[in-house]
Amino acid sequence: MKAEETSVAHHSSRAPEPVGLYPHARRVGQLLFLSGVGPRQRGQVAVPGVELDEAGRILRYDFESQCHAVFQNVRYILEEAGARWEDLVDVTVFLTNMQADFATYNRLYAEYFATSQPCRTTVEINCLPTPIAIELKCIAVVAG
Repeated sequence: MKAEETSVAHHSSRAPEPVGLYPHARRVGQLLFLSGVGPRQRGQVAVPGVELDEAGRILRYDFESQCHAVFQNVRYILEEAGARWEDLVDVTVFLTNMQADFATYNRLYAEYFATSQPCRTTVEINCLPTPIAIELKCIAVVAG
């Protein structure tokens, strides 16, 4: 079988619009692969809690609100693709400032994943495509 015959793209009506040509998620068999998910909100270019200078550089950001927003966006994508939060099996976290933000992220992650604990990798990168401080890349297992 060809990949396109066994793979189904999912586009969320509640998660923020992708910043490129890609689906929010793609299901292959029982695995659901989410594209990178950030904290933007659907229909908005501005990121909640982010203050930019005239050149578009980040002056200040509310990291905790970005964490809550990114978790909500992941939940939207999962639900619309037929999965649940508890179905997550792997989470890759991209942070733009590990030293300043990791403790907050780790605390909130522990709250959101208190009962279901997927594998997790956290890496620091120097920037993301939009003025955000966090992005998640997730894999879930979907029944049936």
